[in-house]
Amino acid sequence: MPTANPTCPPPMKATSNGAFQHENPLDYALPLLILQICLVVVFTRFIAFILKPLRQPRVIAEVIGGILLGPSAIGRNEKFLNTIFPKNSLTVLETVANLGLLFFLFLVGLELDMRSIRRTGHKALAIAVAGITLPFVLGIGTSYALRATVSKKANSTSFLIFMGVALSITAFPVLARILAELKLLTTDAGRIAMAAAAVNDVAAWILLALAIALSGSNSSPLVSLWVILCAAAFVLLAIFAIKPLLTMMAKRSPEGEPVQEIYICITLTLVLACSFITDTIGIHALFGAFVVGIVMPKDGPFAGVLIEKIEDLVMSLLLPLYFVSSGLKTDVTTIRGTLSWCMLVLVIFTACFGKISGTFVVSLLCKVPFREALALGFLMNTKGLVELIVLNIGKDRKVLNDQTFAICVLMALFTTFITTPIVMAVYKPARRGSPYTHKTVQRKDPDTELRVLACFHSTYNIPTLINLIESSRGTRKRGKLCVYTMHLMELSERPSAITMVHTARNNGMPFWNKKHDNKDQMVVAFQGYGHLSSVNVRPMTAISPFSSMHEDICTSAHQKRVALILLPFHKHQHFDGTMESLGNSLHVMNGHVLSRAPCSVGILVDRGLGGTRQVQASDVSYDVVVGFFGGRDDREALAYGMRLAEHPGISLTVVKFVAAPGQTFAFGAKLIGITANKDRKIINVAEGTGNSDEDKQEDEQFWSEFMSVRSNNTESITYEERLVDSKEDLKAVLREKNRSNLILVGRMPQVAPLAEKSDCPELGPIGSYLASSEFSTFSSVLVLQQYNPETDVYPMVMEVSDYMDVPDTPTGLSLSG
Repeated sequence: MPTANPTCPPPMKATSNGAFQHENPLDYALPLLILQICLVVVFTRFIAFILKPLRQPRVIAEVIGGILLGPSAIGRNEKFLNTIFPKNSLTVLETVANLGLLFFLFLVGLELDMRSIRRTGHKALAIAVAGITLPFVLGIGTSYALRATVSKKANSTSFLIFMGVALSITAFPVLARILAELKLLTTDAGRIAMAAAAVNDVAAWILLALAIALSGSNSSPLVSLWVILCAAAFVLLAIFAIKPLLTMMAKRSPEGEPVQEIYICITLTLVLACSFITDTIGIHALFGAFVVGIVMPKDGPFAGVLIEKIEDLVMSLLLPLYFVSSGLKTDVTTIRGTLSWCMLVLVIFTACFGKISGTFVVSLLCKVPFREALALGFLMNTKGLVELIVLNIGKDRKVLNDQTFAICVLMALFTTFITTPIVMAVYKPARRGSPYTHKTVQRKDPDTELRVLACFHSTYNIPTLINLIESSRGTRKRGKLCVYTMHLMELSERPSAITMVHTARNNGMPFWNKKHDNKDQMVVAFQGYGHLSSVNVRPMTAISPFSSMHEDICTSAHQKRVALILLPFHKHQHFDGTMESLGNSLHVMNGHVLSRAPCSVGILVDRGLGGTRQVQASDVSYDVVVGFFGGRDDREALAYGMRLAEHPGISLTVVKFVAAPGQTFAFGAKLIGITANKDRKIINVAEGTGNSDEDKQEDEQFWSEFMSVRSNNTESITYEERLVDSKEDLKAVLREKNRSNLILVGRMPQVAPLAEKSDCPELGPIGSYLASSEFSTFSSVLVLQQYNPETDVYPMVMEVSDYMDVPDTPTGLSLSG
């Protein structure tokens, strides 16, 4: 009977009987794994929070967290390491981490659109090849120096290839997020970087497969040849057998219907089965998952449902374990002595020099401007998850020793960490635009074209927006209506965000959806409306974190010379009539747009204008009310109301509020106004005075224009003058109109707040009351702020008189330059 090896710890049992049975849960696999996952998630998210001001991708926080938990820092305390990460638990930890890695690589393959790689232009292809070749060659050169010093026992051929791959990789998912964070996705540098990184990614996987094939313990070249041939056969199997099966399931999952559970089960099982096959071949299990993701059909809802099912679990819980398992293998203290630190500097220098100089020189040869070329070099130098996968496989296969592994991990961290700050320093694409005149709806020449940027973030807003656009187009002699619709898509840390990135990369500035086969149902709705009406509708997609989404909105508004931005309110009406918040981020975004917009802004409180469907032009029949107190914003609301009144299906009622003699609409209260730069200022309104004399003159002048228009159109425009001497009178008059289809008001008339408590001060005193559930469950509200050049102190776009403007419908935008 064989005796147990005293140096090998016994395998851990799965579950304990509990502390009351005098058993330590940390001696059992499942409770220990649960504790490890909780610790890892909390610790890495904490580091991510600390690094957020530096705009670092989350992968940096997770790698640093892994290193800090390992023997380099906290793990130097052997009691901590033996309690939380004992050696006999690492097999379970790494198995779960690698399972998460398999499904993450499946997601990456799913997001990597081979069609976009095939469409890559010559410029991006040349930059990608240069960005791979030079660092690969330098990596091979560096490997000789490492083998002569810190890796003397390494297998020569596989070590050369592993080092070449490690230095030549560009992390496509990490780069995508950095570009989105820096607003560079749709710049020339961003488009070229994304195309080159996608090519680089595919080349890196092929080189990694070759490195793994050559790194087996059997030194016979025949074995490596068999591995490569079997890998090629597996790829053919995936293309000709697995892809048709996945395509069949995708076709049987039509839009609008739930995907059958059996199809999801089959797909996930296929991922695991293919991972088993590639592991059996000898090229690591992750390749099988990656290839299944590559051949998976990208169109239709099937791929999206799969992403939704698995990405949160994988990204939030399982993948951070992989970084921690890498960190537990990384012992920075092994880098000892002058020679070792010199090797670290050499590896970092060759990695940066190869990537940056190779990309920079070829970019200049392709006639890319100097600053863009330099930014491209640093962007292509981004490392990340793929780099760690290469290094971990190399360490597991005994190609890299502890010291070389630690050096390469620090190199990956350093090169990724410097990307964002250096690119921000060397390349700041100027937001420039040509000056334009019509920045408000109110204008001297009403026959000029009205341009509107209508923003939406969910299907809920679309019917009301289309019905409002239809009502705004007019049918008389006025100038045409041109509408730009912008789908606001939040960029997250999820892999599915790369789908959005693809959308932006394939489109021109600003995020144009040019493809005729676009499957974004929200965009298709507006395209369909544009084809059926005389309105020129041009859909766009903005992809950003909501914290910086206002930059995209304001920049696009200026570049398209729009007069009015329509924003969705941050609440929508629940089925019982109450207003339900969609999140604070949208609320904050609206505030930023109000303070930085280059034109007038309207916030639309949607209560279903025309119902929950698009109304045909001949069926438009709306009662529209404009509340007029006086002031710049109220004049804008009246100007827009006059525009709506041109539609034969619109009945406009203008209510002019008049204060009692000797009083103002302050009703004795001190008014607090929120200016465009968000200062809360007390407006001193003395009794008997109202707006400034200049405002009064402009009000009277515009009112006379309105009365002139009304005299020519008494059928559809009615006018009421209502005397109010208290807030209750004012509320009573407004409540009379709570069955109207749409109410237009100015944002900041000098009126005392009507709502006792409001969490939406950006709507002003009247708008915040009209948006409350107590006022109405029927009337949609549009709160308008007129553009004021005096408050436009910090514009998002610098106006340049000789600026060559971007055409409204960009043509010939190509990555080939």
